[in-house]
Amino acid sequence: MKKNDVALIGICSDSNSSFMKGPAEAPAKIREVMHNGSANLASELGVDLSDNSRFVDLGDRQIGPGPDALMGIEKHIAEILDSGALPLSLGGDHAITYPIMRAIHARHGPVGILHFDAHPDLYDEYEGNRLSNACPFARIMENGLASRLVQVGIRAQNAHQKEQAKRFGVETCEMRNFDPSSFTPDFSGPVYLTIDLDVLDPAYAPGVSHHEPGGLSVRTLIDIIHRMEGTVIGADIVCYNPRRDINDMTAMVAVKLLKEVAGRMLSDNTQASTC
Repeated sequence: MKKNDVALIGICSDSNSSFMKGPAEAPAKIREVMHNGSANLASELGVDLSDNSRFVDLGDRQIGPGPDALMGIEKHIAEILDSGALPLSLGGDHAITYPIMRAIHARHGPVGILHFDAHPDLYDEYEGNRLSNACPFARIMENGLASRLVQVGIRAQNAHQKEQAKRFGVETCEMRNFDPSSFTPDFSGPVYLTIDLDVLDPAYAPGVSHHEPGGLSVRTLIDIIHRMEGTVIGADIVCYNPRRDINDMTAMVAVKLLKEVAGRMLSDNTQASTC
């Protein structure tokens, strides 16, 4: 790896999933579909990941149960950042984003976060677990890891999470009054992109643990990623559950998003080292 390469890493972790297991199996399934020959690896931005020296696949990391194992993800991401590369993580559930952001913060300081999700994941604790996949953004915000948090696609937010959003100054874009045609996220500096696949309507992505009707289309999500302002310095795609998928539909959606996110990251960070 060298400066501004995009490093793909699978984070196989679902011990903090609050409803059902399965996301730990996602990275392997996404790679299987990515290389099954049904589609090429060219992004719509004109960046082709096939035989691209700046796109490096580091394989998967198996994350065991318990808080120490979860927080150990920070070390895996720090190793990527120490090389100058940009991490693109495949979850796993959304709990992985907290340790990832600890590594990002250690490298970059507080950065903007653009978060796509049906749920705000702002619980102070869930069923006694403060590291639950329902809590990562509470941990991120209370520890000052983000300069700004913009959440898009929210449509399952209870009173506690609304209070949490107010407490942390979260910018919430709820689906009930969301106009994607006029929405262009305007981050002025580095931004971390985190995509929970249940931001999409289940018609587009049935392979998730939490089906929440009324979500975004794949096209809308891609368009927002393409036109957002800011420099994407890291990203994750989380919460794919192969156990609930139909004909690998959601795996292919994950591959499509991987291509477009990686294309955006490579386009944003063009000064690759030639060493």
